[in-house]
Amino acid sequence: MAGGWWAKAQAGGMLLALLGWVSSCVTTFVPLWKNLNLDLNELEVWNMGLWQVCITQEEGVVECQAHGSFLALPPELRISRLLMCLSNGLGLLGCLLAALGLEGWRTCEDKPGRKQRLLLAGGVTLGMAGITTLVPVSWVAYNTVLDFWDETVPDIVPRWEFGEATFLGWFAGAFLAAGGLLLACSARSTRTATPLAPACHQAPAVQGLAGGHHLHPRNADLVI
Repeated sequence: MAGGWWAKAQAGGMLLALLGWVSSCVTTFVPLWKNLNLDLNELEVWNMGLWQVCITQEEGVVECQAHGSFLALPPELRISRLLMCLSNGLGLLGCLLAALGLEGWRTCEDKPGRKQRLLLAGGVTLGMAGITTLVPVSWVAYNTVLDFWDETVPDIVPRWEFGEATFLGWFAGAFLAAGGLLLACSARSTRTATPLAPACHQAPAVQGLAGGHHLHPRNADLVI
């Protein structure tokens, strides 16, 4: 019964990890980290991401333009690019390591200790991926709040607000961290090798009084 619980924990951890990794990749590349509605032209919606800025018009036409220079970006966007790419790499590596350590896979079945270490390493790596996702998303969200409530900026100036990718990034980081925690906690040595059959004990041979000949027990009375 305990083995079934461990297997369910590993399956749930892998599902959360994969869902978090996919969500983190989507968050990295979609231009929906911030959005802006212009009061002068409500037919246009501006969306900003780590790589480009897009303008969505009422007719459904979307025009996107990449950021001009990496060095010209604000510090939070520059560092967020690096951290999100690092998170995607760590998430992929963590999923691969954890998959090799799952009980259902036949890899390293004769070395349960190695499977335990792979599963533990995968869980820790996925936890690091979750942290490197939550940090940039939260940093950009924090600066967005500061800019929105900045009293030094006139009220007529449009303000950036949270985009859909911000919330998706929070969920992605939480899924990665939760999946890594489940996998790390479920890491344990499993007996994958087939247990040896008990040795067959034979009756001790009876040594003859003369000549040192060994006789079967049922024939020992003939010697006597």
